[in-house]
Amino acid sequence: MSKDIRITKGLDIKLVGEAKKSTTKTSLSSTYAIKPDDFHGITPKLLVKEGAEVKAGQALFYSKSDERILVPSPVSGKVVEIKRGARRKVLAVKIAANAKNEHTDFGVKKPSDMSAQEIKEHLFLSGCWPFIKQRPFDVVANPNQTPKAIFISGYATAPLAADLSYTLNGKELEINTAIEAIAKLTEGKVHLSVGKEEAIFNGIKNVEKHNVSGPHPAGNVSTQIARIDPINKGEVVWIVKPADLVVMGELFLTGRLNLTRTIALTGSQFENPQYVTAISGASIADVVKNNLNNDNTRIISGDVLTGNQVNEDGFLGYYDNQVTAIPEGDDYEFFGWNKPVFDKISPSRALTFSWLNPKKKYDLNTNTNGEHRAFVVTGSYENVFPLDIYPMQLLKAFMYKDLDEMEALGGYEVAPEDFALTEFICVSKQPHQKIIREGLDLMREELG
Repeated sequence: MSKDIRITKGLDIKLVGEAKKSTTKTSLSSTYAIKPDDFHGITPKLLVKEGAEVKAGQALFYSKSDERILVPSPVSGKVVEIKRGARRKVLAVKIAANAKNEHTDFGVKKPSDMSAQEIKEHLFLSGCWPFIKQRPFDVVANPNQTPKAIFISGYATAPLAADLSYTLNGKELEINTAIEAIAKLTEGKVHLSVGKEEAIFNGIKNVEKHNVSGPHPAGNVSTQIARIDPINKGEVVWIVKPADLVVMGELFLTGRLNLTRTIALTGSQFENPQYVTAISGASIADVVKNNLNNDNTRIISGDVLTGNQVNEDGFLGYYDNQVTAIPEGDDYEFFGWNKPVFDKISPSRALTFSWLNPKKKYDLNTNTNGEHRAFVVTGSYENVFPLDIYPMQLLKAFMYKDLDEMEALGGYEVAPEDFALTEFICVSKQPHQKIIREGLDLMREELG
């Protein structure tokens, strides 16, 4: 039985540069990098040294808080550099890939014949556990807690998001296998939220489906959790992305950890926005090869709202299935605050006219159109924030670190991505996602 969820509050940011439905297979990158910062909640303890030979699927480091949680190498090759930052923090483990790309064999398994504990152990050993995130706190799931439910969002609403029906086409068996496995890890339900056009999920079993519609952030898991089974204090839910289900399902079916993904190259700075195949951690230069306009361009691993800025000599994020390239906004607009605006998106009607043509696509740059200043109470956040939470009050509680207020105002229910739109429209240019991330880390440390 499905449940319809219609979201009315939000904002669709329509940009030029949507990926065409054609896929180019890229060659194996010469160098890959796994960045511990991609795995929030994990403090890494290295298992390899520079010069070590590794296979695809072999563990590079484990979580200091739980040594069962391993993070694997995406390819086989040689560890050429362990990059460190301040206080010797591990920033990246770089691997020079070899041509063979040998895989660790974890053995073919049937989830139907396995207990919940056996499935957990298999996910630990193979390095698949970091694909499971948890709420509250938006971190890699704590395996010692039992979730009341598991949520999967099959509805992508972020700007220029990859078309899941295209990228997951032909992967129904892998998705069903993975869901059969993770369903044993909860006493509750596995909830799958889909849009009307995602036919790829029609044959998915062992889930409770929910039809979602509405503007972004309707595709965010927090929005769906709030409508389906809200989180109360002391409760935990787990979250898995559809693309990660494919990796987990292939592990059970073949015994190999295959981190190859279909990546959407999006944005106006790509000469040919399209899809490419790449392995997690691949070199950005290889992913965007012969396709990028390098003239004053910002490259983002992920979407424009929540992705991370990378250079061409950087690396693809572990969880990302999108690379966006848009113009760098380093120009100054004379009297930009005091003239009608026709080429930008705004939820306000004060000298802006994007509301007249809601289907128009824009070529936006990264200019913030203003400097950082104190919070201004405008009431505009609530128009794009569908959760039953006061966003301004919660942001302020996170800023002055009042744990009681952070709890009372809904801190357990949110993730940084839920504040991407409020950050986008913020006239005060406050870093909302950074504020929420730091606040959640404090809550986890003090209350978790």
